[in-house]
Amino acid sequence: MPVQRRLAVWFFSFALTLSVASAQGPAPAEVNDALVPVPNPGQPKFMELHASFLARGQAGPIGVLFLGDSITQGWRKVPHIWEHYYGQYQPANFGISGDRTQHVIWRIDHGELDGISPKVVVFMLGTNNTGANTAAEIIAGNRRIIALIQEKLPDTKILLLGIFPRGPRWERNGNPDPWERKMAIIRDVNANLAGLDDGRRIRYLNITRTLLGNDGTIPNIIMPDQLHPNAAGYQLWADAMQPLLDEMMRD
Repeated sequence: MPVQRRLAVWFFSFALTLSVASAQGPAPAEVNDALVPVPNPGQPKFMELHASFLARGQAGPIGVLFLGDSITQGWRKVPHIWEHYYGQYQPANFGISGDRTQHVIWRIDHGELDGISPKVVVFMLGTNNTGANTAAEIIAGNRRIIALIQEKLPDTKILLLGIFPRGPRWERNGNPDPWERKMAIIRDVNANLAGLDDGRRIRYLNITRTLLGNDGTIPNIIMPDQLHPNAAGYQLWADAMQPLLDEMMRD
């Protein structure tokens, strides 16, 4: 085939491709899955726990609601600390291990905040997103949840916690992603969320320094796996948070 004809065929094909693309419209933007509500497929008790939260909301008043992932769920391991600090507030724990922002959005969309009126929601979420999402995506997920809380609970205050630090031991336990990268994401997310503190409806608290030793690492004595607090870690959390929580519950 002569060169001129080959060029003519090529230009025709190229023009046809452009025409089809133009007819189809622009390519869809990449979806941020941290915003797409779905149940948690990796948590076999997800629906059971979700149902229990709906039942708790119907069972009686909730004064303070803890909302989050396994770090929040872990308060159930230390009932003596939980009762001492929060028993007076008719507390409820809506934490599910492994949850990411998209899973909590699903839970809220399916009624977990309906029919309740806590004085304060204590909210922390995002560490489980750090393996798959960017800081910007996690921030968007957190901001969406905060907007939903405000929409569903217009008279409720939000005690927004900075995502807790995590260390290398958890990654060595079968999780391949570098913990330094995840910590960089966490720092970026926390820096952004801090700007949501308006001094009234949303208060931000970052207790990272409370959870780190003098050398800047997480002591095994409070987080043996470098991710989840033990009883000593929950005691530190309770002590660090109580002054602000008391203030928010009073006002």
